[in-house]
Amino acid sequence: MALTREFETLNGFAREDINLANWRTRPFSFWSFRHVSEMVRSARIKAGDGASLPAEVSNPDLLSRSAAAGASQSIADLLVQLEADSFLLSRNGKPVCEWHAPGVDRTDPHLVFSISKSITALVAGILEDQGVLDPSTAVGSIVPEAGSSAYADATVQDLLDMRVSLDFDESYLSQEAYARYRRAMSWNPPSCAGDDEAMLSFLCGLQKKPGHPHGGVHDYLSPNSDMLGIVLERASGVRFPDLCAKLLWQPLGATADAFITVDPEGAPRTAGGISCRPHDLLALGQMLVDGGIANGRRIVSQRWIDDMQTNGDADVWARGSQAVFLTHGRYRNNWYQVGGGSNAFLAAGIHGQFLYCDPDTGTVIACTSSQNEPQDDSRDRALLGLFAQLCREG
Repeated sequence: MALTREFETLNGFAREDINLANWRTRPFSFWSFRHVSEMVRSARIKAGDGASLPAEVSNPDLLSRSAAAGASQSIADLLVQLEADSFLLSRNGKPVCEWHAPGVDRTDPHLVFSISKSITALVAGILEDQGVLDPSTAVGSIVPEAGSSAYADATVQDLLDMRVSLDFDESYLSQEAYARYRRAMSWNPPSCAGDDEAMLSFLCGLQKKPGHPHGGVHDYLSPNSDMLGIVLERASGVRFPDLCAKLLWQPLGATADAFITVDPEGAPRTAGGISCRPHDLLALGQMLVDGGIANGRRIVSQRWIDDMQTNGDADVWARGSQAVFLTHGRYRNNWYQVGGGSNAFLAAGIHGQFLYCDPDTGTVIACTSSQNEPQDDSRDRALLGLFAQLCREG
């Protein structure tokens, strides 16, 4: 009972109050996003021996700066307003600032939602350079069960660029298709009818959008990245958590194991299920800014990084489903390019997750949050504006 009282004192609610119906909403998300493996079955992405956490650099001078030109609000106040949990900034590989909301332990992992897509794309790129994966291959030839679905003749590159013709609605609060999808990944309570599918069955039931060929418009749809995880497992013959550990997490020198949620059949939620320490997210961004090298070892090829940074199609982006997110943006290999004269690129997830990388200034920013709403354009713009300002100011 004493432990139960301690939890409620620290968090403002009892542990038994959190369940699969509410864990992604405030106030519960502040705790659950850092303890996802208690909410959803999860597999471990092993870090090996693990590096030590760097010393904390609080930098109150930076945090007291104006959050925007001419604004009276400080950066620290903006982070609180936007329900951020952790904020880390490094420049040229050296920690510059580390901030955590009260109640957050700096050793906590955090669910990064769709930053998982970008991490999965890095694993795909490594497998491509190893000759294990050809992005021009049709998904149906790798995953035969998808032969009657929209994915049958979509290429792996279509998955990576979100240019699959898919009759699906990416409405996070929908009680229809997206709710079925959430149940398939075990993120929502089971249906009363008892007719829930596992992930692969759900994905293989999705069909093309009539009149829209693959490779056309940019249409951001998360099932594409869950299918990508299954493709990587089939192409390599290795479970994704082990692939990610061997090819990325251990060479990176991550400070702790990461986790990824899995469905009842063990399929990985590569579209949004990875949890990791913000410090390791920052290190991943630094590795990319450093040309794919960490700890003196090449992890991701320069060829792949160049492709990701330069081969997104600005015209396709402008006509696509996310044009409001980045005015001059592009999208390639599950990473966003800021565009408009900036060489910055980023990974992003709902509820306020960001990894922002600016190779021109050597700046990397990791920000994790537990925002109540899955998507809020005004909050995204405020954070992206802050990140750009911090890169300019140095």
